Amino acid sequence: MKETSMENMSKVGLLILLVYSLLFAISVKRNNALAIECLSSDHEALMDFKNGLEDSHNLLSSWRNTNCCQWHGIDCDNITGAVAAIDLHIAYDMPDLSLSGEIRPSLMQLKSLRSLDLSFNAFKDIPIPRFFGSLVNLQYLNLSNAGFAGLIPPHLGNLSHLQSLDLTADSLRVENLQWVAGLVSLKHLALEGVDLSLVAGTDLVSALNQLPFLMELHVSYCQIFGHISSPPSLNFTSLSVLDLSENIFISKIPDWLVNISTLQHIDIHSNGLYGKIPLGLRDLPKLQYLNLGYNYNLTAICSQLFMNGWGKLQELDLSMNKLHGRLPSSLGNLTSLTYLSLSSNSIQGVIPSSIGQLCNLNTLDLSNNNLTGTLPKFLQGIDNCPSRKLLSNLEFFVVGYNQLHGEIPNWLAQLEKLSWLSLSNNLLEGPIPVSLGSLQNLYNLELDGNKLNGTLPDSLGQLSKLTLLDVSSNKLTGMVSNDHFSKLSKLDLLFMSSNSFTLNVTANWIPPFQVSYLGMRSCVLGPSFPPWLKSQSNVIYLDFSSANIVGFIPKWFWDISPQLRVLNMSHNELQGWLPNPMHMSHLYSYVALDLSFNLLDGPIPVIAPGFLVLDLSHNRFYSAIPLNITQHIDNVGFLSLSHNQLHGEIPMSLGEMSYVIVIDLSGNNLTGRIPPNLANCSFLNVVDLGNNNLFGRIPDSLGQLKRLKSLHLNSNHFSGDLPSSLRNLSNLETMDISYNILSGTLPTWFGQNFPLLRILMLRSNAFCGELSLEFAKLSSLQVLDLARNDFSGNIPDSFGDLKAIAQVQKKNRYLLYGKYEDHYYEESLNVYTKGQILRYTKTLSLVTSVDLSDNNFSGNIPNEITKLFGLEVLNLSRNHITGKIPDTMSNLLQLSSLDLSNNQLSGKIPSSLSSLSFLGSLDLSNNNLMGVIPYMGHTTTFDAIAFTGNPGLCGPPLPLKCLGDDDKKQSNNDTSDEGLFDNWFYLSLGLGFATGILVPYFILTMKSSWGDVYFDFVDQVIHKLLMHSHRQGINHGQRRRIPPRR
Repeated sequence: MKETSMENMSKVGLLILLVYSLLFAISVKRNNALAIECLSSDHEALMDFKNGLEDSHNLLSSWRNTNCCQWHGIDCDNITGAVAAIDLHIAYDMPDLSLSGEIRPSLMQLKSLRSLDLSFNAFKDIPIPRFFGSLVNLQYLNLSNAGFAGLIPPHLGNLSHLQSLDLTADSLRVENLQWVAGLVSLKHLALEGVDLSLVAGTDLVSALNQLPFLMELHVSYCQIFGHISSPPSLNFTSLSVLDLSENIFISKIPDWLVNISTLQHIDIHSNGLYGKIPLGLRDLPKLQYLNLGYNYNLTAICSQLFMNGWGKLQELDLSMNKLHGRLPSSLGNLTSLTYLSLSSNSIQGVIPSSIGQLCNLNTLDLSNNNLTGTLPKFLQGIDNCPSRKLLSNLEFFVVGYNQLHGEIPNWLAQLEKLSWLSLSNNLLEGPIPVSLGSLQNLYNLELDGNKLNGTLPDSLGQLSKLTLLDVSSNKLTGMVSNDHFSKLSKLDLLFMSSNSFTLNVTANWIPPFQVSYLGMRSCVLGPSFPPWLKSQSNVIYLDFSSANIVGFIPKWFWDISPQLRVLNMSHNELQGWLPNPMHMSHLYSYVALDLSFNLLDGPIPVIAPGFLVLDLSHNRFYSAIPLNITQHIDNVGFLSLSHNQLHGEIPMSLGEMSYVIVIDLSGNNLTGRIPPNLANCSFLNVVDLGNNNLFGRIPDSLGQLKRLKSLHLNSNHFSGDLPSSLRNLSNLETMDISYNILSGTLPTWFGQNFPLLRILMLRSNAFCGELSLEFAKLSSLQVLDLARNDFSGNIPDSFGDLKAIAQVQKKNRYLLYGKYEDHYYEESLNVYTKGQILRYTKTLSLVTSVDLSDNNFSGNIPNEITKLFGLEVLNLSRNHITGKIPDTMSNLLQLSSLDLSNNQLSGKIPSSLSSLSFLGSLDLSNNNLMGVIPYMGHTTTFDAIAFTGNPGLCGPPLPLKCLGDDDKKQSNNDTSDEGLFDNWFYLSLGLGFATGILVPYFILTMKSSWGDVYFDFVDQVIHKLLMHSHRQGINHGQRRRIPPRR
């Protein structure tokens, strides 16, 4: 005990001695500084320098007395008293203290100046003074982010003693780097953000190769382009830090990079690098940091890349590239790693359990790959970690957007420091572990987009640091109560959408949180409007769609939050009138409002400023559209008032919406003409005016909407010819002008100017004339409906050239147009198929249909039409088509509906039609077909109505029997009976024969003398049986030709 006390006293004494020594050293230095007097010439130079500066906060208030060595930011030589350093940098977080003004050339009088730091000041875009190149004794120059602008003077190349140069700024530029060659002593060069767009990658390497002492290079975000060249001989072999990130290098990783053994830090992320990642990088003995992320085209096989090496590597980022293969267990050997991101690659296989050996790991991001299997049930290497705890330093664990399955393992709850857990968008099943509630440092929990089931554990309500909780898009059920949120006072983002939750909170519940983002779509929040929402005064984003809310929107709701920018309460049963005028936000110019699919009624209100998205569709509004609707929302990008009871004319003011992308007024009772000034809306992608009572000609001005992708004018009363200006709509993908009174012929340009057109609906108009051969140049066309017009002539042979229909559509492309701030127009279409009208929306891109029915087409069915191998619906009914049904019709293997009825077709029905296994609807009625119906295979599924009206047809399913049917039936019965007996006879004979031969075979082969006698006998028996079978076959054939008795 006494010895311990003595040891402690000794330690204390030593500590006191060290403190006194330090204070003495400081005192000596201070006294020396006080004793040194600065040179008078330097004093005058500094005063002149100060007089040129603007110092609004008196940063240089000490620059008054005679001894400039005691001034703020000035260091003098301890012997001569000459000014050696000027340090007037400003802390980056204190910009208000910045100096500005001019920099006077009096600095050139400071002959001993070795260091100058003016960084983070605000010199208001003045150029870097050329005379800086005359400060020949400078060793350190830092002008970074100091407000300098313009061309970097090449005179800086005169500073041959300079060891560190930092010109980081985004307002500076260079024309070349030739001046860098003069900086022969340079060790540190930082030009981050400087415009080097006139410098090619080869020029950069040439400049670097003239700096033999360079240790650090920072040229990120400099717009350097081109190839990273390899010099004949490498001179900058002392490099330890290389930062070429965020440029425009289009190059392979240069070979010389793996030959600089001093490299500790390599950052070339966000460029255009391609090719293989050199395996030599893993052998760099000092490498601690490597970031090659976001190059998109770098490749590597994971098992090779992580086989060995990387001994001192601490941070590795290879995200957003093309790594592939499986992660090897040797990944666990990179025990110095603190940061590992391999996200957004093509890595396959399972997550190796050896990651447990990475004791120092702080961040693990494997998201957005093709990882499969389960999360490891256990992790290796815990015993190797000093703390004896599982990944005791791990704070960020991100494995979302993979194909992981199984349950969430309980070992995650052992990661005591975990603050960010993302398992979103996998195939995880089972319940959310209750144990996750023990992660007291967790502030981000993402479990969305899985198949999780069960209830939401109330233990999550104990995560007092949680700011983001996302469990949306799962299969979770059950009640969510106050307890689930009891300690979530810091919660800022809450997403519970697309589950089957029922919110069951007390009537006077006030949430402990103030969220900015709240998504509870498809949760049961009603039937009454949630009163607790009144407390959320900071909400920015609110999604209560499909939430079973019934009744009126309370008045207080419209003033809930001055920051509310996105409100989606669609698909509820909200009632009543909207406030007039209507506003949502006081602070922001961006507001998205979606109240579609409710029971709201009354007039469309006057909209206050700020709305960019307005969707009031599928309600019961019954007014006219206000004439001044765009007075305050001229910046609106998405406007949908469809499927209401609106009347009156389309106001001219809609043409004043300069930035609108979608206008949907369909399904109302609007009258009048299309305003010609709608053409002023040059950004329009979608115009849907269908199902109204509009009339007049289609205005020529629509042809000015060159960005238009979807045009719906169907079910109105438009008349006249198609305006030739429509030929300018080269981006059009959907044109639906069906059910109007349009007339005239289809112009030849129709097939030439719409390379992207997928859907063309001209049904029920008065178009006439022949179809041009150019029509088949609609190479993207999948749905063609020309039914119920007055087209005539032959169906063009060129129809076989419709390329999109000639291919089987395997990939579904959800047709969403005019997407604007998460709102979009969803393309949908009525297709006449199988004798009924089917409406397609989400699978519309898979539909292929040709409907030419109810016209005056004549001639034969062209064989070329049977080259449309992807065709699903073909309707040529009610025309004057003659000739035969092509035998090659069986090529249309995808055909599900075929209607050739009410024509003048003749000949026999091809038997090959029975092979169309997808055919669910067939109508050949009312033609001149003849012969026996090929009632076999798939044809047997069709009723007689499919064949009626063809006097020459006979046989099933028609009641009319074909001549000789009874004889054939009897003959078939006799033949069947005899054949059945013969088949059983020969089957029995064969089995007996096989048994008699094979059983003794294995015995007799063992003794050759027995075998010789036996096999002679077998040969004789076989010969007699063959003769008997031949005679039976002759007699059997004769019996088949004898007519049955009557």
